[in-house]
Amino acid sequence: MESIPERKTFTVCDVQFRNNVKVYFFDPGKLDVRTGDTVIIDTSRGTELGQCVRGNHTVTEREVVAPLRPVIRIANEQDLKVDAENRAREKRAMEICQQKIEELKLDMQLVSAEYAFDGSKILFFFTADGRVDFRELVKNLASILRSRIELRQIGVRDKAKMVGGLGICGRPFCCGEFLEDFQPVSIKMAKTQNLSLNPTKISGTCGRLMCCLNYEQAAYEDLIRTCPKAESFVDTPDGRGTVTEVNLLKQSVRVRLEKQPDTVVCHKNCDICVLRNGKAKKTDEPIPDDLAPISGNRPQKKLEKPTFTTYLEPVVLKKTAEPLTPPDPVMQEPEEQATAKEQKAKHRRRRGGKAKPAASAPEAAAPAAPAAESANGTEGAAKAKPSHRHRYYRRRKHGSKSE
Repeated sequence: MESIPERKTFTVCDVQFRNNVKVYFFDPGKLDVRTGDTVIIDTSRGTELGQCVRGNHTVTEREVVAPLRPVIRIANEQDLKVDAENRAREKRAMEICQQKIEELKLDMQLVSAEYAFDGSKILFFFTADGRVDFRELVKNLASILRSRIELRQIGVRDKAKMVGGLGICGRPFCCGEFLEDFQPVSIKMAKTQNLSLNPTKISGTCGRLMCCLNYEQAAYEDLIRTCPKAESFVDTPDGRGTVTEVNLLKQSVRVRLEKQPDTVVCHKNCDICVLRNGKAKKTDEPIPDDLAPISGNRPQKKLEKPTFTTYLEPVVLKKTAEPLTPPDPVMQEPEEQATAKEQKAKHRRRRGGKAKPAASAPEAAAPAAPAAESANGTEGAAKAKPSHRHRYYRRRKHGSKSE
């Protein structure tokens, strides 16, 4: 029995940044990082300060995105003091940037400002409907703040995630609490869940469709498979009728009876039989009266007498002592012989040779005509000179040079 190879594991710690729910893996090295510690880490943006949400633990190679960046050290009192000073400087930078945006009359909304841990760069986040020319704004901010300026445009969902708030359910935003990435949400989900298509009721504070529409989509799709569509023709214990309303959560339908149009009854899906799923079309055939329902919500017609098909008995070929031999070409009929000559001529054309005219059997048996007069006036059988193409194929076939 072959041994299963052991998977490679890594020791990591989970770190979370400010205003970000997503958790990242970092290599603690020889440090004993515990949950709740503030650490200084090396990122693609430089040295940053983060919060450890889970201490040292091992993960498999599949869960890690290489290469792992290291944890530089656990933050001390001086690091926490620098971070507090950066927070105070961010408020001043926000006020200056907002003032310059109003002076330049730029169509953009400032969201937040973040100082790098070492103070070498300031990152401003903003939202806008389209592209914004902020080159003049960057020059003014760089001359006042005396630091490297970087502006980054984000979407309205990212703004809601960074700012935070309460939704219409009374709870904090899902994107600010536990959602790491934004999942696509479409209006089709609201239709599947039989929700009102009023934008004010299915949209969040950010103005986009609510993320919670995606939570129950899979459950609704499973329920739809076991429910008949509206306007379906069904058979119930009270009689046949048309489905007027479908309740997916209760797995029940309301049916208007065919013989009593004023009567509407309610039945579970397991108590009805679907005769036609969906609204009737012009090309649909009328449902026969002899259609008998069975369990499983499937119609079944009355059984008819079985029909049998008669098959011919197989023919068995007997073995003969004499083996079968192909017919002699000499004994073929004149038409078959002519067809064979035509096939030879066609094959000769494909090879590039000169095709001979197909002659019938009587003509082929006739003697050859006398040769034409030669150039010096004498009569005789003049020898025909082979063509250049004929000499080429003859030389290629036999390997000898023709005369």
